[in-house]
Amino acid sequence: MFSFFKRKSKEAAQESSIVKDELEVSQEEPALTQDGASTQVDETTQEDLAETGQAVSVETEPDSPDVEAAPADETPVQDVATVQAEPEKRSWFSRLRQGLSRTGQNLGGLFVGVKVDESLFEELETALIMADAGMDATTSLLTALRARVKKERLTDAQAVKAALQEILAEHLRPLEKTFPVGRHKPLVMMIAGVNGAGKTTSIGKLAYNFQLQGHRVLLAAGDTFRAAAREQLMAWGERNNVTVIAQDGGDPAAVAFDAVNAGRARDTDIVMVDTAGRLPTQLHLMEELKKIKRVIGKADAQAPHEVLLVVDGNTGQNAIAQIRAFDAAIGLTGLVVTKLDGTAKGGTLAAVAAGAQSVRPVPVYWIGVGEGLEDLQPFVASEFAAALLGSE
Repeated sequence: MFSFFKRKSKEAAQESSIVKDELEVSQEEPALTQDGASTQVDETTQEDLAETGQAVSVETEPDSPDVEAAPADETPVQDVATVQAEPEKRSWFSRLRQGLSRTGQNLGGLFVGVKVDESLFEELETALIMADAGMDATTSLLTALRARVKKERLTDAQAVKAALQEILAEHLRPLEKTFPVGRHKPLVMMIAGVNGAGKTTSIGKLAYNFQLQGHRVLLAAGDTFRAAAREQLMAWGERNNVTVIAQDGGDPAAVAFDAVNAGRARDTDIVMVDTAGRLPTQLHLMEELKKIKRVIGKADAQAPHEVLLVVDGNTGQNAIAQIRAFDAAIGLTGLVVTKLDGTAKGGTLAAVAAGAQSVRPVPVYWIGVGEGLEDLQPFVASEFAAALLGSE
């Protein structure tokens, strides 16, 4: 089903491990000293460049697979060759249904051997709230279900379950949106999220899948203050044979600026800018996100074309607060919902669709239910509704 890119030979990787960016960011380029796969830039010079949105970065293609292990709060990088050797045993829907099995049991189990009466609706209300669907979504869904049951005179519990599945799918439909690859070239994606949400891992998986579709990808390691994050992204770049623009302790906005210019100069289709994980309550770091977005706009007046937030599906209602805060700061265009496998809080997306707690119904581009490269797939409302209720 998938095709994979062959890894460069060790000799070739060593010869090209450090390549200066071909794009000149100023007429007088500051002196650089090379150290491994990074470039140290004088702090004073860096501050001056940051003010103009410029910096000197290097493209890094790590010359050794022995990259420092990912931190505990991130999903480990998988070797593409290992995934290639493992046949796809189950369909995507099977994996999604298995991932949402706890929520499916709590909701779908209510329709087994019961009468269609007020008790069923009361139990459904409790189960939806426990699944973090929120009061707004729960009320909307049950109001529509009651009307459907009365209109069609449904007396069989399984027929009521099928009706709820259709209503839930329609409720989630506003979140379903195809990612607009090819709308711009390069398409610049700025990706944010809190620590531990799986942001960097999701970027690696997306880079892999974009390449399967024939797109040229470039990554920017904008988390410059955490070495492990930069090295993790470089590991993904090596495994996917993707160039990574990186700096050691530089300005994240300057790295993003360099990456956009490099992507345009190299006729790249997609540029993905990783950013440092942060909590929405860390106001000074949220201001840094705003700065990154502004500087990207200096490199391309229409960029970033997509501003994505990666959220952990296990966080429930906390995800609503994250979406609201990040949307207010940087204007989100889409979500990537990860770690849905094993969660009992799969109803969170229903709360997003209902605009709970004044959150805007931001589209969900991808959802993830595992660590495999194939376990991050586009969000489809009908599939998600069926899996959420444990349907076949």
